[in-house]
Amino acid sequence: MHGKVRYSIADYRFQSHEFVVRMWLPEVGREGGCLRLPAWIPGSYMIRDFARNITEIRASDRRGPVSLRKVDKQTWKFAETSGELVVEYAVYAFDLSVRGAYLDDTRVFFNGTCLFLSLDGHEDSSWTVDIPPPADRKAAEWKLASTLPAIDVDERGFGLFGGVGYEDLIDHPVEIGCFERCDFAVQGIPHRFVVTDGGRFDQSRACRDLAAICAQHAMMFGVLPVDQYLFLTLATADGYGGLEHRDSTSLICKRSDLPATGQASPDKGYRQLLALCSHEYFHLWNVKRIRPESLRVADLRGEAYTELLWVFEGITSYYDELALARSGVLSLRDYLDLFASTVTRVGRTPGRLRQSVAESSFDAWTKLYKQDENSPNAMVSYYAKGALVAFGLDVTLRVESADTLCLDHLMRRLWEKYGSGDTGLPERAMEREVADLLGHPLDGFFADFVYGVEELPLVDWFANLGIGFRMRPAKGVDDMGGYQAEAPCTPSPPVLGARFEAQPGGIRLTHVLAGAAAERAGLAAGDLLVAIDGERATGTNTGDLLRRRTGASVMVHFFRRDRLRSTELPIVDPPADTCDLWLLAEEELLPQVLARRRAWSMAKQRPVA
Repeated sequence: MHGKVRYSIADYRFQSHEFVVRMWLPEVGREGGCLRLPAWIPGSYMIRDFARNITEIRASDRRGPVSLRKVDKQTWKFAETSGELVVEYAVYAFDLSVRGAYLDDTRVFFNGTCLFLSLDGHEDSSWTVDIPPPADRKAAEWKLASTLPAIDVDERGFGLFGGVGYEDLIDHPVEIGCFERCDFAVQGIPHRFVVTDGGRFDQSRACRDLAAICAQHAMMFGVLPVDQYLFLTLATADGYGGLEHRDSTSLICKRSDLPATGQASPDKGYRQLLALCSHEYFHLWNVKRIRPESLRVADLRGEAYTELLWVFEGITSYYDELALARSGVLSLRDYLDLFASTVTRVGRTPGRLRQSVAESSFDAWTKLYKQDENSPNAMVSYYAKGALVAFGLDVTLRVESADTLCLDHLMRRLWEKYGSGDTGLPERAMEREVADLLGHPLDGFFADFVYGVEELPLVDWFANLGIGFRMRPAKGVDDMGGYQAEAPCTPSPPVLGARFEAQPGGIRLTHVLAGAAAERAGLAAGDLLVAIDGERATGTNTGDLLRRRTGASVMVHFFRRDRLRSTELPIVDPPADTCDLWLLAEEELLPQVLARRRAWSMAKQRPVA
């Protein structure tokens, strides 16, 4: 089968939130053909069934209407056609996430997986997409931002785009509307930071910091394999997320995360935004070019399984914050403050002792992306624990090689061997690549920490970098640890052993943690706890009510299935699940440890407070 596939956005239906897409197909012959939408989008490992949003579809050729027969949830089959086939369909679009499509009279956004049907047998064919401006007068000043390859576009960015292959067609998200844009360059390559609904923020600060972070990643890999890069960012009251593409990313952040004018140093929200941008930019190499063999040849009709997401998301999560320090955007102290929170999140997940990061990767389709009330007890995130495993691998490579090798060398090796030529990484290749790089295998490391559930030897890993490490009880529900050399003097209150959300009548338990007080008392997720020792429970007084009890247990009352029940809740000491990190004084360190810390951080260290 030969010929170009053409698409056009025929209409923007603001009131019904629908795109109308027109598609022209070359003559397919007597066998007919099949049209389909993907079931998932690369980078987000969950079946999303985008075809469910097609609300109407019809086809015609030069002889008139052509029958389309739906043969499964996402596929339409047609018989022999006479000449070019024209397909027109409407797509409902009201998904604000980075994975979907959105359309109203304030903003338009879409991923190609939501809008563009593929034609079987034409996955490698050339294509064009015509994206005109909306005709509505409300859109008179709107602009278009995307990395779709432009053929003929106007000064606002609307017009004709084209390329080769369906994989490329769906890898360029499109933002249309009134947005702020600032530009910067990395190694002479143009980069754009586009923000929708951001309000006023310090654009020059954002571009300056992003330029430094992006340059750090490019320097580490030694190559920047794009001719442009685009950060598409939607600012909301309370949002967070990102999705990587080959030369762009779509992001959602809180409006308050954008840098305020005159901000002296990055606050918590802005640090989170910078880390998110850093994470998605690192994917430019790790995932989009260095990628698992199973994902390189993935069929978007169904799941594609791999044990390697700890490599592609965990290692990326390790570098996303480390790059903030290496680039000088954050101090090493501020970086450790962030890293301590990652250690705390993993330490508060009982599932880390039941599921390995390799298993977590394989089960992403059914566990990480479909979490329920038991998820903290049954699974661990290949993002968070994967970052800690990556940190351990980095330290181990440094120590085992007498500081001649590190994870940076391994990533450059993966780029040269698998990324630059788009050769998929086989499932068990990481162990072999580490052994070849180092000169001997690290079988114990992989068996214990990648394929096993042994506790990570964090105290040793941090000590090898001259970093103080401590796990302690939390001071309160908001305590996630951080940079802190001195242990808190205030005793930590007993804990409920459950996650909850405040409600007018009490607190609703959302997750009951394995082995903790709530589970031992027989409480379950969904219970509405209304009183502790006869006093009403609220979202803020639970710790105080437990702290005041002196006995071995306390009576609690709760509703389950709207029936009042009671039980004895044991009073137990809080677990040591909160991480503190700090820089050990230089004079306390052996010369090789101090040199290793400096090489690892690649940043000038501030005096220890």
